[in-house]
Amino acid sequence: MNRRTWLATAAALAACSGVQAAPDAQRLLAASDAVRNPGRPFAVNVALTEFQDGKRVDSSTMVTYSRTLAQDGQFASLVRFTAPARDAGKLMLKNGQDLWFYDPSTKASVRLSPQQRLLGQASNGDVVTVNLARDYKAVLKAEEDVQDGDRKPRRARLLELSAAVPDATYARIEFWVDAGNDQPIKGRFFADSGRLLKTVYYRRYARELGVDRPTELVIIDGLNAASVTLMRLTQYTEKNLPESWFQREFLPRFQPE
Repeated sequence: MNRRTWLATAAALAACSGVQAAPDAQRLLAASDAVRNPGRPFAVNVALTEFQDGKRVDSSTMVTYSRTLAQDGQFASLVRFTAPARDAGKLMLKNGQDLWFYDPSTKASVRLSPQQRLLGQASNGDVVTVNLARDYKAVLKAEEDVQDGDRKPRRARLLELSAAVPDATYARIEFWVDAGNDQPIKGRFFADSGRLLKTVYYRRYARELGVDRPTELVIIDGLNAASVTLMRLTQYTEKNLPESWFQREFLPRFQPE
């Protein structure tokens, strides 16, 4: 039996015995992206609440408008702050590698870092919509049981994500997705130094724009577990959002709905 015939026979035997190739890690990550993010232009209300030792210390609300861009399929996001009063009307724009903050009272726009904290443990990069599969290279590390945000065991696939673009918010992520339906369960987010920055649980799944999506994220500080920020996502709405909205030059002309 020559080598080619042997390989063909081995492949056929493997198929007959039920042996299957390991799931493709990048496909799993893209499937989890589709759970988190609608595939068409949309708006969503975002509420951040910071807790220290179980006590509420600060809060902020905003509306995020997001759509994918034709050139690379990544999301662009325009964030309009609605509360507290001192921040109402301020804007944040993410387009490609650029992140801008605009204050209508001064007419000034300044560049921001996605890693910069916005409130509590939530960074600027956490409130803009992101396709992780576009920014990270995924490797399947294990299939295991993990405790979800409601302290229930779930069978999950652990993905190791490494930044593939310079503007990725985090250097490395450990990301658990449900082995049965690709729903995100938990993420551990790391800095360039290897330090754990935060742990995030994705929970309170609800039907939004045709898909069960996480409507609450529990963000726990990597060094102090008593420092917790809740991110709540409500009122997903399909929107007609022109690409002109997502240009820095448009910010002074933006008018809320």
